[in-house]
Amino acid sequence: MVNFRAGLVAALQKAGFHVVVLAPADDHARRVRELGCELIPLRMNAHGVNPVQDLQLLFSYWRLLRRLRPAAFLGFTIKPNVYGSLAAQLLGIPVVNNIAGLGTAFIRRGWLNRVARFLYRSALRRSHRVFFQNRDDRALFVDAGLVAPGKTAVLPGSGVDLDRFSPVASASEDGRPLVALMCARLLLDKGVREFAEAFRMLRARGIHYDARLLGFLDEANPAAVPRPEIEAWQREGLVSFLGAADDVRPHLAEADVVVLPSYREGTPRSLLEAAAMGKPLITTDAPGCRDVVRHGDNGYQVPVRDARALADALARFAALPAVARKAMGVASRRLVEEEYDERVVIRAYLDAVTDAVNSCMMCRN
Repeated sequence: MVNFRAGLVAALQKAGFHVVVLAPADDHARRVRELGCELIPLRMNAHGVNPVQDLQLLFSYWRLLRRLRPAAFLGFTIKPNVYGSLAAQLLGIPVVNNIAGLGTAFIRRGWLNRVARFLYRSALRRSHRVFFQNRDDRALFVDAGLVAPGKTAVLPGSGVDLDRFSPVASASEDGRPLVALMCARLLLDKGVREFAEAFRMLRARGIHYDARLLGFLDEANPAAVPRPEIEAWQREGLVSFLGAADDVRPHLAEADVVVLPSYREGTPRSLLEAAAMGKPLITTDAPGCRDVVRHGDNGYQVPVRDARALADALARFAALPAVARKAMGVASRRLVEEEYDERVVIRAYLDAVTDAVNSCMMCRN
């Protein structure tokens, strides 16, 4: 809510809405309230698949929404999109969903994938609008019959604040190694292992980078990279683990290139913010990721799960003259200015919420 939705919250408030956030209380609760929101703590096991806990979550949503009777329910991430939407629809509250990325349930085949599809199909059936962050995800849902195509729209990710994230030159022109930064939750599906392995390969070739990992390590998540593995990479001198940061801008400012070898994304906010700050990008030819990188223009695309191809792209980038690297950064900034301005996302949301509220009032009348 704080990092990705602050602009939307401000716009909704300016339009006259009182914004209530239902979310697990954590260390950032104070910052949510500082946005002017009312925060109601909601117990939720974000990664669990316990049906009893999920039924309890559905009931919690229903109980809270029955009391609040909001003008509209806005869902983000899988459990709010599923259980929050179902509860809101039972109460006749219009729903606007955002499918910001499909996550492990869709990347990996098996029973969890089938359950996730069933739940999405049930939850999205009566939604007023379902936003996707790339065309691949929309096509997957529509082709699988999970959502009616007329209810869908594609947003340019969550957008980026072009004033807050502005171009800045890196500081590595004085002969120090190039800084390669990966900014992501430390999950296996983000390509963290490929990131580390690529620098092992580069070191064997005599190519040296200052490789840095920035992000939250959620050790309770079964898809998380084990902490001992990260510590082993640090001892080996492959990467530096920086932990999480509330403000990523100082870290982006120091980077010469920002890397995200993810298996699949909605539209990666880390790449949008890096591009807005004028940074070259290296990512995978995967849904969501490839939308932000024009190969050879503002960076490089590599195949998914291919550490060797990632190492080759990093070697190619290191061999570029400084003027060519700078031109890539300029191209990144130009791309987000033309296609990923946060104001486009906010306008689409205000239109969807207004239309949903008006439609609901007409039905009641």
